[in-house]
Amino acid sequence: MSIRVFFDNCTSPVLAETVGGYLKHLGQRADHIRDLPCGRHASDFEWIAYLAGTGDEWLTVTGDGRLHKNKAERAAFRQAGLKGIVLAPAYQRTPLNQQASFLIWRWPEIQSLLKLAPPFLFEVPMRNASGIRQLPL
Repeated sequence: MSIRVFFDNCTSPVLAETVGGYLKHLGQRADHIRDLPCGRHASDFEWIAYLAGTGDEWLTVTGDGRLHKNKAERAAFRQAGLKGIVLAPAYQRTPLNQQASFLIWRWPEIQSLLKLAPPFLFEVPMRNASGIRQLPL
C-alpha cells in the first residue's frame, strides 16, 4: 500500500526525515509541511485542503491535540477524508531520537490502521504497554 505520510508544524522536520528514511523501504514517503507547496506558515485549514487536493492517500502525523477538539478543524479533516495520528503530549517532552525510534517501533500497529477507511484519527501514546486509541472525529 503506497501512502504518503505528512508531518505538520507540531512535529520536527528531523522526525519526518528520520521516519521517512525508514518508510522508504516500505515504498512510502514522508513529507514535512515545510517541504510542501502550502508551506510552513499554512494554517491547518490550508494544509488539510492541500492534502485533499493532491489525489494521494495521506496519513497525517501531528503533535497538535487541538485537531480533534476544534470543531471546524475536525469537520475539515473529516470532509477531506484524511487519516491521522496524534502523538500523545508526552512526545513533546521526549528527546527527538526517542520520538523517532518509538514511532518506528509502533509503525506496524500504525500500518494496520491504514487498512481502515478514512477519515480517522488515533492517538499514539508514548508508552509501550499502552494501546493506540481512537479519537472522536
